[in-house]
Amino acid sequence: MNKKIKHMAAGLMCLMMLPSIAACAKDAAPAYRESVLPAQNLTLSRPVFPEKLPGKVNAKALKAVHFRLAPAYTEPLTEALANASSITIQGEAEATREQMTAFIKKRNPSPKLTCSVEEIVDAYYTEAGREGIRPDIALCQSLKETGFFAYGGDVLPQQNNFCGLGATGNKVKGASFPNAVTGVRAHIQHLLAYTSTTRPKVQIVDPRYELLIQSRPDLYGKIKYWTGLNGNWAVPGTTYGEDILNLWQQAQAPDGSDISLQAAEKKLADKKDASAYIYRGIVYNKRGDSEKALSDFASALKLDGKSTAARYNLALAQTAQGQTDEALKTYNQLVKDTPTLPQSWYNRGLMLLKAGKHKDAAKDFEKVLELIPQQADACSNLALCRVAQGKYDEAWKLLHRAAEINNTNMTVLANQYIFEACVE
Repeated sequence: MNKKIKHMAAGLMCLMMLPSIAACAKDAAPAYRESVLPAQNLTLSRPVFPEKLPGKVNAKALKAVHFRLAPAYTEPLTEALANASSITIQGEAEATREQMTAFIKKRNPSPKLTCSVEEIVDAYYTEAGREGIRPDIALCQSLKETGFFAYGGDVLPQQNNFCGLGATGNKVKGASFPNAVTGVRAHIQHLLAYTSTTRPKVQIVDPRYELLIQSRPDLYGKIKYWTGLNGNWAVPGTTYGEDILNLWQQAQAPDGSDISLQAAEKKLADKKDASAYIYRGIVYNKRGDSEKALSDFASALKLDGKSTAARYNLALAQTAQGQTDEALKTYNQLVKDTPTLPQSWYNRGLMLLKAGKHKDAAKDFEKVLELIPQQADACSNLALCRVAQGKYDEAWKLLHRAAEINNTNMTVLANQYIFEACVE
């Protein structure tokens, strides 16, 4: 059995999962098809294709087959976290109680609490809200300190100590409180001591409140931003504040749930700015309503013409709505304004490739590989551009390179089999 037949036999399982490679030229199907790959894990013995083209290409056969296109990026962009150093400890919540409850339950379905998740969330929003501290971020601080209420360190769950008060290491357990509400109140009061000289509105239960005033006048009322806690609340804690804020951003990440949609409506009710429209647009995108998503992203772009997230998400929504020409115009502006965003180059390249503009598409995929050298999908799609241009040696090498980048990429593997079938 010759080498080529062995390769084809080894790839039989892969090819059975994909539409036939033997479609004839008169077939009305397009020259390229989006890959639809099985979700389950596969155990395949991947053959080793030679690095260089092993023979003469049968150009007639090559025109009759259907190569596989690596799919487009479809995940919307969320707005980057605002400058972390500008986010204050005092202020109002942005994440809703429902979002925080869902976030905790998702990360730890069995939290070690002396109350329910809903009750601990309500306690933070009540206690922090009374003192003017941001409830959602304070709660995220407790999640960082307790490992989403999994504990495992010196502090025990029954202590109701949610921020490590008095726990200085070396098995020092720190303060204990009779119930969860009192523990939350102590946490909020300690944060208040760091950020304000205004005393708490209720009886002080934080055992270290007065100690902070007496021993750390350099900190009392001086820390206005979460990043100011770095090296102060936690030692060394060089990214302590940023870690808390990252959790806060994760908690608010929009999805297609009713909880996210309610949060989106609240954001727009509070302030009709670009970020609020982007947020709701992403929720609609996740819910499969591309028409409403498009409307929201367009509104965001009108309010902030420099928003990369708004423009990129608008292009995704336009594509989903079949507005190919408009999407292409949006991508054209995007790669001009934000040339470092690989998703834009990649998606535009895919559109150009489908339109038969192989030279222009190749330039876009080359740009993606310049930004992300280890992008197997871009490498595979660039190979298809070279096939269309008759540059077979380069196309073969590009597919070989894509396989080296990711040897489990089924689109690349399929294209290698398809190409090999056309080599005499």
